[in-house]
Amino acid sequence: QVQLVESGGGLVQAGGSLRLSCAASGSIFNIRDMGWHRQAPGKQRELVARVTAGGDIKYADSVKGRFTISRHNAENTVSLKMNSLKSEDAGVYYCNDQVVGGFWSAARNYWGQGTQVTVSS
Repeated sequence: QVQLVESGGGLVQAGGSLRLSCAASGSIFNIRDMGWHRQAPGKQRELVARVTAGGDIKYADSVKGRFTISRHNAENTVSLKMNSLKSEDAGVYYCNDQVVGGFWSAARNYWGQGTQVTVSS
């Protein structure tokens, strides 16, 4: 089994910054894609940023130039640095990893419990 634990959410003023972190633990052989999604009240969960094992990165258009995703393979962690936060960035942010549990195992999708980001105007 694999657990993802997020940290770093909170309340910030518009224009401010936050850094989210997600640590994976458990039966991990390697991790393919690592990413962050968010869900605002009344809206569907959406991809914010994703980084592959090879380092390819994809951002939602709405966060390009403001958010930076990075992964630290030795520690099985992924971080999201969020700058110039806007009210529309508020929501629950979820870490999402594709984890391979063993040499012969297929990748499985895991989610963290979510961390709240609130942006005050």
